Amino acid sequence: MLYAVYAKCPVLGGKAVSANLDAIKALPGVRGAFILEGGTNNPRGLLSGVAIVATSTWAAFTARKQLKVVWDEGSGAGDSWDGFTAKAHALFKQPGETVLRKDGDAIAAFGTAAKVVEAAYTYPFISHASFEPQNCTAWFKPADGTMELWAPTQNPGAGQDLVASTLGIPKEKITLHITRSGGGFGRRLSADFVVEAAAIARKVNAPVKLTWSREDDIQHDHFRAGGFHFLRAGLDASGQVTAWHNHFVTFANRVERDGKSVLQPGSGGSLSGDEFPGRWIANCLLEQTSLECSIPMGPWRAPGSNVFAWVFHSFIDELAHAAGRDPLAFRLDLLGNKEIIPGTGERGLPYNVGRMKHVLQQVAEISGWGKRNFPRGQGQGIAFHFSHRGYIAQVAEVTVSKQGVLKVDRVVVVSDIGAQIVNLSGAENQVQGSVIDGLSTLMFSELNIERGRIVQSNFHEYPLLRMPDTPAKIEVHFLKTDFPVTGLGEPALPPLAPAVCNAIFAATGKRVRQLPLSGNDLSWS
Repeated sequence: MLYAVYAKCPVLGGKAVSANLDAIKALPGVRGAFILEGGTNNPRGLLSGVAIVATSTWAAFTARKQLKVVWDEGSGAGDSWDGFTAKAHALFKQPGETVLRKDGDAIAAFGTAAKVVEAAYTYPFISHASFEPQNCTAWFKPADGTMELWAPTQNPGAGQDLVASTLGIPKEKITLHITRSGGGFGRRLSADFVVEAAAIARKVNAPVKLTWSREDDIQHDHFRAGGFHFLRAGLDASGQVTAWHNHFVTFANRVERDGKSVLQPGSGGSLSGDEFPGRWIANCLLEQTSLECSIPMGPWRAPGSNVFAWVFHSFIDELAHAAGRDPLAFRLDLLGNKEIIPGTGERGLPYNVGRMKHVLQQVAEISGWGKRNFPRGQGQGIAFHFSHRGYIAQVAEVTVSKQGVLKVDRVVVVSDIGAQIVNLSGAENQVQGSVIDGLSTLMFSELNIERGRIVQSNFHEYPLLRMPDTPAKIEVHFLKTDFPVTGLGEPALPPLAPAVCNAIFAATGKRVRQLPLSGNDLSWS
């Protein structure tokens, strides 16, 4: 078996033109070095790059340090986060390119509202940062044209399909063995690392183990999409929501579909017209506009919900305070009295209002919501979200020092995911992990883009939550119901961010509208 590395253009979407291949081939342990042209224009497929194949991973990594490549950086070299932000704010002033939901007349309702609240929320691209970088072992056998693969994949069928379509190998001749993975979180639903290994193995006619570096993993991830939301809501004299308008600017790649070039929003970058509170407000306008980029995007834990929950349930908290009402009572009132809200559209899911109100009431009771007077610098925040068929509510309690140092003291989670839990400790671990994962992302996760490049490269620039920063208490409670059981790996994560940010507001009076928290000044006096 040989060992490989694969260097891709630092500008996302760029191509290799030439490299010092002869010099690399002369290095100790190196058995080959060559350029792969890449496959189709699929940003999540086989990209152009330079492969180095050696007798050990160390030899391959060492040779890569001396690799010099001339890149065609392409149009993506002009991309930057500051540039995207400027474009998004310009787009806010225009009508959305797609109307996702239009009930009543929101624009007219703003004119008669007693109070109109406006806010813009922003969140960046982030990496999956799974502890095991991407890797795959591939063995192409020319005698019978078969390809055998070993990979830590979440989706072996997608890996087979991508190898077959890119390399022209019949799918029935591709065998893919799943290995245990050191974290996936949606990243290993993609198969770019699988097709890279397969292409390299076919080129050298030998078994090849491809290993990504940590820098490869962060800078060539399939990222969770960033986004921009411009929100407006109208309140009447009694503090009821009379109008809601959200213009969502998302990111999209240009892809070929049915012979046409179209913009396709990244995974989790498409807002549903059914997203709460879309079905609850008589005058509701939801719009979406795509911002073209060359940045590959893919599913990140609880796709879409992981950011939509923060945006909407933070803004709902703003409305509660603007109305001078208790945030819990405001949410219960907004949910209303209908037991079931039917879904709309092809994938619309019915929303069981009774289940959500029940988890909200339970988390309030267990946490002691509203029963304590917190001193300045301490506070409670509440949030809920329905995603992946799970009904989850959370209360966070935080302490923020005058210098702006945040400590999450307690998180109470109440879940209704259906029938009785069988493996209670496993379920508790899923929820605790969701809280810690969500808090890590909320506090630190951010990728900056300059000249089409991801600036961050490793954990010194892209930190993860460490043990001293985790909540002192994470209390997990499950409601035993007769509803069909659903999964738990994803729905407990989305409510964490708004619960913590709402608690920060209660403690300091500062509203967080831009992620991550590390970019915000939380100090107070």
